[in-house]
Amino acid sequence: MAELIKIFDTTLRDGEQSPGATMNVTEKVRIAEQLEKLNVDIIEAGFPISSEGDFGAVKEIAKKIKRSRVAGLARANPQDIDRAWEAIKGARHPMLHTFISTSDIHLKYQLKKSKEEVIKIAARSVARAKRYTPNVEFSAMDATRSDIDFLSAVCEAAIQAGAITINIPDTVGYAIPSEFGELIRTLRQKVKGIEKVTMSVHCHNDLGLAVANSIAAIQNGARQVECTINGIGERAGNTSLEEIVMALRTRKDLLRFESRIIPKHLFATSRLISKITGMVVQPNKAIVGANAFAHQSGIHQDGILKEKLTYEIMTPESVGILKTSLVLGKLSGRHAFRDRIKDLGYRLSEKDFQQAFDRFKQIADKKREIFDEDIESIVVEEVLRVPRRYKLIYLNVVAGNVTVPTATVQMEVDGKLLQEAGFGDGPVDATFKTITKITRTKAKLLQFAINAITSGTEAQGEVTVRLEEKGQTVIGQGADTDVIVASAKAYINALNKIEFKKQKLGV
Repeated sequence: MAELIKIFDTTLRDGEQSPGATMNVTEKVRIAEQLEKLNVDIIEAGFPISSEGDFGAVKEIAKKIKRSRVAGLARANPQDIDRAWEAIKGARHPMLHTFISTSDIHLKYQLKKSKEEVIKIAARSVARAKRYTPNVEFSAMDATRSDIDFLSAVCEAAIQAGAITINIPDTVGYAIPSEFGELIRTLRQKVKGIEKVTMSVHCHNDLGLAVANSIAAIQNGARQVECTINGIGERAGNTSLEEIVMALRTRKDLLRFESRIIPKHLFATSRLISKITGMVVQPNKAIVGANAFAHQSGIHQDGILKEKLTYEIMTPESVGILKTSLVLGKLSGRHAFRDRIKDLGYRLSEKDFQQAFDRFKQIADKKREIFDEDIESIVVEEVLRVPRRYKLIYLNVVAGNVTVPTATVQMEVDGKLLQEAGFGDGPVDATFKTITKITRTKAKLLQFAINAITSGTEAQGEVTVRLEEKGQTVIGQGADTDVIVASAKAYINALNKIEFKKQKLGV
């Protein structure tokens, strides 16, 4: 039977120490509620004595959370501990987390205290916290750079004073997995009473080893991991919650452990943290990155389409992502391209498919990524040859800094000549509004971009627009030495594509 690994989430405390990741009370409460939905065992809500704002946030979270334990962090002194208790005492399951440094370098330069003093302070602080709640955790800060005998003595004193959890932090991300695993194993052998408490680890990612160190610790007796969503935190961050959880879940053959986390909420939680903190998740981030379940290589795409297990060790659905993404580019093969065309609703003959695929490859050599609208443009414009319901005949625009931009447009619609004039905020806006008046369409402009095809002041401009109508999105393109004319051509090109989809595909 798999052993339980407790998940102690410190996104709201250590995660907030990421530069620029400060959150307000409302945002912190929202995150705490999402963490409880994720089913974390312990939520470290903050460092109450650090500010009035943090105190208030921890207090509010303590009121809201019903299932998870709510922890408040406190340095090993009476003021911190009392203040932390004031903040969390309203929680259904309150927890006090107190800490003191144990490395020689911290004792000498930061605390300026002897080892004997630190042992006494640790014991007194745990005892004081124990008066308030039985749920007390003690952390030996900078444990991985501490003398092992002294570290053992401090941990032993904390246990004797009543701590139910002993946390061994790799505070500066200094350890490597074999070394950290050995440290945990040695402490379990040396410290009296360690078998009666939960051994926890809190690893930082300065060498990119936080998750690996946490796994090594689990393999050597740790039963709680302190981590953050997206791995955010001080400096290079912390152990990533989603990575440690999915490593345990995916490699049950080697790691006979489990957590209470509900994985299907991982992606949504990641996105919430990213949105609130403004810290963008890198595309290649494991588990929750945009590319975590994206495949561009033709060989990989072919394998995925035949059997997902060929290149995916977990399903995107298991972590809350809707589906695998096959990113089409110059490395993609026929199988993936054919599959995407079918998904877009087109059925092509082998001859038409080959023409579309050849054109796709030509474009892929110039563009890093091919979007669905690009593929539709290939199919509709170059293979199926969309009939043009709308055709530009004449365009005249008056604009300047002392006149209202006005466009006069003449078009051919279903073979009939129609003409209208209209105003706008600028020459392009006036043109688009007049075209809309003539065609009586209701498409929404999503994107407008201009690129110079050639160099010089007489360069030909290429305009690309993206329109949306009733959930259908198309790309229109137009080129001309006059960018206003090019804009009109692009807009009309997109409208023709929308009409084609309506009439020929039943959209």
